[in-house]
Amino acid sequence: MKKVSKLILRFVLYGFLTAVTLFAVFPVVYILLSSFKSNQEILVGGVRIIPLEWHLENYVQAWNLANFGKLTFNSIFYTVVVVAGCVLTSILAGYVFARGTTRFSRVVNVMLLCSMFVSIGTLSLYPQLSLAKLFGLNGTLWGPIIIRVFGMNATQVFVATGFVRQISKEIDEAAQIDGCSFFGIFCRIIFPLCKPLVATAGLIAFRTAWSDYLLPYVFTISAKEKWPLVVGVVSLKSSGEAVSSWNLMLAGISISILPMFIIYLFLNKYFISGLTEGSVKG
Repeated sequence: MKKVSKLILRFVLYGFLTAVTLFAVFPVVYILLSSFKSNQEILVGGVRIIPLEWHLENYVQAWNLANFGKLTFNSIFYTVVVVAGCVLTSILAGYVFARGTTRFSRVVNVMLLCSMFVSIGTLSLYPQLSLAKLFGLNGTLWGPIIIRVFGMNATQVFVATGFVRQISKEIDEAAQIDGCSFFGIFCRIIFPLCKPLVATAGLIAFRTAWSDYLLPYVFTISAKEKWPLVVGVVSLKSSGEAVSSWNLMLAGISISILPMFIIYLFLNKYFISGLTEGSVKG
């Protein structure tokens, strides 16, 4: 009887996981296959997934119309700076919150964690843009970079704090005996031990920065030469011969999501390790 119940439970579990996988993978598969369709087939073809005719020229047109070389360079610059900044600030904040003993650090930590349950959304765009204009950062990618880096992603800080708490405090005490300062311990001991955490925070920041649309678009709406790849890809919808060139936009999206797959495949092991170690309080 127990074996039968275990088999039923396993069947239900695998069925649920299969359904979740299909729901997660289907949009990506649909985008990839639809990128080879003509615009007419996308609009009137219904739910057919496999293209009737394969139009490889969609990728050529999308690459030329969107100036992918320049847009890709902008996205790489934006993403690299955001990832490096977010990794440093999140791990440093996690170290301060995990090792700091002052009331101020505890209050700031609680406030930051509470922000995980509060979504301001687009309400913050206008004051952010106004502040950027005051410092002459509008029309460039430096405005979104500063917001993303110093905006403190609560999820990254939460994972970083949990990860640092897993590291024994005896290491800190031994370093203090040798004359190491609070931030000296971070630079010489804690940060080198955070390789899985670097991959986790880096992947979260990379996903946000590479697919970021609204913030860079608002800041560079008058400077197309500063657009990142995602903003240029969305503009492909109105760049073709038709009123809405979905085929070109889907081809551009297919090109833009390729780096995300490659990065995740290489760092997947460290990403999972950082999440599991940072989510448990020791």
